[in-house]
Amino acid sequence: MKYVDVILPLPLTATYTYELPPSFQGTPAIGCRVLVPFGQKKVYTAVVVALHDNRPENYEVKQVLEVLDSKPVLLPVQLDFWRWIAQYYICSPGEVFKAALPSGMKLESESVLLLNPDYDGEEGLSDDERKVVSLFAHEQEQSLSKIQKQCAAFAALRVVKGLLAKGVLVMKEEVKQTFKPRTETHIRLCEKFFDENILSALLDELKRAPKQLAVLTKYIEMSGCVAALRLKNSQLLEEVPKRSLMEAAGVTTNICNALIVRGVFESYQYEIGRLSTTGVADVVGLSPLSNGQQQAFNQILSCFRNQSVCLLHGVTSSGKTEVYIHLIRKMIDEGKQVLYLVPEIALTTQLTERLSRVFGGRMVVYHSKFPDAERVEIWNKQMSDSPYDVVLGARSSVFLPFQRLGLVIVDEEHEHSYKQQDPSPRYHARNVALVLAKMCGAKTLLGTATPALETYYNVRTNKYGLVEMKERYGHVEMPCVEVVDIKELHRKRRMVGPFSSRLLDEMRRALENKEQVILFQNRRGYAPQLECHACGWTPRCPKCDVSMTYHMSMNKLTCHYCGFVSDVPARCPACEEKKLVQHGFGTEKVEDVVKHLFPDASIARMDLDTTRTRSAYERIISDFQEGRTNILIGTQMVTKGLDFERVGVVGILNTDSMMNVPDFRSFERAYQMMAQVAGRAGRRRAQGRVILQTKSPDLPVIAQVVSHDYNGLYCQQIEERQLFAFPPFCRLIYVYMKHKRSDVLDRLAKDMGQSLRAVFGHRILGPDVPPVARIQLLYIRKIVIKLEPGISMDKVRQCLLSVRDTLLQRTGYGSAQIYYDVDPM
Repeated sequence: MKYVDVILPLPLTATYTYELPPSFQGTPAIGCRVLVPFGQKKVYTAVVVALHDNRPENYEVKQVLEVLDSKPVLLPVQLDFWRWIAQYYICSPGEVFKAALPSGMKLESESVLLLNPDYDGEEGLSDDERKVVSLFAHEQEQSLSKIQKQCAAFAALRVVKGLLAKGVLVMKEEVKQTFKPRTETHIRLCEKFFDENILSALLDELKRAPKQLAVLTKYIEMSGCVAALRLKNSQLLEEVPKRSLMEAAGVTTNICNALIVRGVFESYQYEIGRLSTTGVADVVGLSPLSNGQQQAFNQILSCFRNQSVCLLHGVTSSGKTEVYIHLIRKMIDEGKQVLYLVPEIALTTQLTERLSRVFGGRMVVYHSKFPDAERVEIWNKQMSDSPYDVVLGARSSVFLPFQRLGLVIVDEEHEHSYKQQDPSPRYHARNVALVLAKMCGAKTLLGTATPALETYYNVRTNKYGLVEMKERYGHVEMPCVEVVDIKELHRKRRMVGPFSSRLLDEMRRALENKEQVILFQNRRGYAPQLECHACGWTPRCPKCDVSMTYHMSMNKLTCHYCGFVSDVPARCPACEEKKLVQHGFGTEKVEDVVKHLFPDASIARMDLDTTRTRSAYERIISDFQEGRTNILIGTQMVTKGLDFERVGVVGILNTDSMMNVPDFRSFERAYQMMAQVAGRAGRRRAQGRVILQTKSPDLPVIAQVVSHDYNGLYCQQIEERQLFAFPPFCRLIYVYMKHKRSDVLDRLAKDMGQSLRAVFGHRILGPDVPPVARIQLLYIRKIVIKLEPGISMDKVRQCLLSVRDTLLQRTGYGSAQIYYDVDPM
C-alpha cells in the first residue's frame, strides 16, 4: 500500500490522498498520525483513515513527511463517531478532529520571519518598518504573533506585509513540538558492574571514598540489586531517581556525578508524567444505599435489560450520586469503563474528592481547564493496556478513547451547557454521548431533577426507561419556596438595593443559626448598563451590537460578547453631562451590597470573572463546603448539582430576566434554573427556605416552582410545543450568516432565504435580525428551518451544503460566513 487517505484539522469536507515514500519502514495503521504538507507552505498533522494502492489521477500527489505514531492513537469506533458528528451537525470531519484531539497531539507549522540575507541597508523604510527590522537584531527568527505583541502601537501585520513585498523579510514554515513528556533524572548501574564479583571488588575499592561508597550502597538497597544479581536479570532493577538517591545517602550532586564520571553509574531521563499516581486499590468501601436508593438501583438494572437508555428522575438531594457510584462499581467489577459527564467544571471539582475516595487511581478528571500536556497524557493512558476505568469530565471528554465502555452517565442532563456553541462542531454532549454509547454497546443513564422536555417526551413515548426518586435522602423535606412580589416594593422604594426586607430577614436568621446562604443572580458584572442622566446616551461596544457592562473592581466597561474593554467616561460624549446612571445589577454589585449589609460575614462570588482557573473553582467551592464562607453569590454556576450541607437559605434575586427571554424554551429554562438553585437549600438538616423575588408572581411557572410541580410544567409546555410545532415535534436547524458589511449581508440573507425556500418551502422562517445583530465587527442574520420527524437528514445535509457552497462562490459573497446550528439551544 503506497497511498494514505487522511483527515486534516481544517474545515474540509473531503479526505486527501498522500504518497508514502519508499524509505519509510513499515506502513502506518488506520488511526495513526502523519505529518503532511498542505497548500504552498503549511504543514499539518493528519489522521490516516484509509490505506490503498490507487494513485489519484486529477492532481499531483504530495508525499507524507513523517509518520508520528508506531501504533494508532484512535480507535476504529472513534473514527466512526467523528463521521457521525460531522454528518449530523453539518460540519467537516476536520473540524471534529480539531475539537477532539488535544492541541499537543496536533503538530502544525508556524510562519517564522527572518531578515533577508541579500537585503542591504534600510533606505526607504518608514519609522514603523525600521522598528520591526530592529527586533531581528536581538533574535534572528520572529513569529508574527511575537512581532504584534512588541509593536502593539501600530498595525504590525500591515507593516510586515510591506517588508515582505520589499524583500526585507522572508518567511519560512517551522514545525514545533508543543507536547513534551515530563521527565526526571534517574540513575542506574553500568552494565559492566552488573556482576557479583566485579561489584564486590568495587565496594572494597570505594572504602577509601566513604561518601561514594554510601551512594553505591544506598543504590543497591533502593534498586533491589541483590535480587537482580542473584537471578542474573538486570530488568528486575527498580527505577532510582537521582534526587531521591542523593537525599537518602545524604550527599551532594558532586559525589553522585563523580560515580557517573568514574563509569559506575549512568544517568538518563525517565518519563514520570504529570498525572496523579494514586494506587488502584479502593481507598474506602461503598456507602450502603438507603431503601429509596437501593430500589432505584435495582430498577435501573432492570430497565437496562430491555432498554439502552434510562432517565433517573430524582428530586434534588435524593441521593442520585450515590446510586451512580454503585453502578460504576458494578461496571468496573464486570471489566468495563464508565464515562461520567457533568455540565460544569465546578461539578468535577466537588465530585472528584467523593469519587476518588472510592475509586482511587482508577478514575481521572478531564476538562478544558487542564493543561494541554496533562490532556495528552490522559489520552495516551486511555490508549494503553491499562486505561482509566472511570472518566469524570465536561463535554469534551466524549472524545476520549474508550476500549471497553460499558456505561455513560449524563448528570444534570437538562443543562444547556452541554451544547457547544462556537467553534464548530456545535454538538450537544448529551446527544452525542447517547450515540457513542450505542456504538460501543454501552448503556446510558440520564440523571436530573428537572429533565429536558425532549428527554421526558422520549420517556412518555417509551423510547427511554424511567426510574423516579421522589423523596430526599434522609426524608428531609423539600425546601419551602416563598414568593416576594417586588414590583410594589420597587414602586414604594422599599427595596434595599436588589434585596427585599423578607430576604434580608431570612439571611440574618440563617447567619445567626450558623447556616449558609446562596444568592443567585444570573448576570455578572456590577451594572449591565450605564446611561446619561440628561440625554439617555449609553456606552456600546464598538465591535458588537450590545451595551457594555460596568465592572467596578476594574473600573472598566466590558463587552461580554467579544471581551472589548474601555475606560468609564468622565462625561457623556454626546452632551457633556457628568452624571451617568447605573441600571440593573450583576453579581459584583450584589457582592458589594452584601458586604455593606453584613460586614462580619465571609462572602465569596462565583462567576466567570472569579473562576478563570481550575484552582479558583476548587478554592471557592472548598471554602464554602468547609464553612469558611458564609454567603456565596453566583450566576448559574451555583445551580448545577452542587452539594452543600449547611445551606439554610437561597435567594433568587430576579426571576424576570430569565422568563422574559424571546425563546420558546424560556419558561422551561427558568423553571429548571429556579428549581435547581432552590434545591441547594436544606439538603441535610432542617427544611430549607427559598425566597423567590419577582415582578410577575401570577405566572404559572412561579406556582410550579413553589409546588415543585415538574409534571405541571411538562404538560403545559408540551401542549404549546405541539400547537406551534417546536421540539420534540420538529427538528430545528438555525442558519447563521455573517459579514462585515450589513448591505452585503442583507443581500446574502435574501438570496439564502430564496434558495432554501425553493427546496424546503414553508419549513423556512426568516431571514431575521437576531437580538444581538453584530458581534466582533460581523453583522449577523438568521434563518430558522423546521423539519418534521422522519425527514431524511442525509438529504437535508446535502441540500444545505450545496446551497451554501453555491452562494459563497457568487461574486461579492466570498468573505461571508455561513454555518448551520443543528438542534440549537
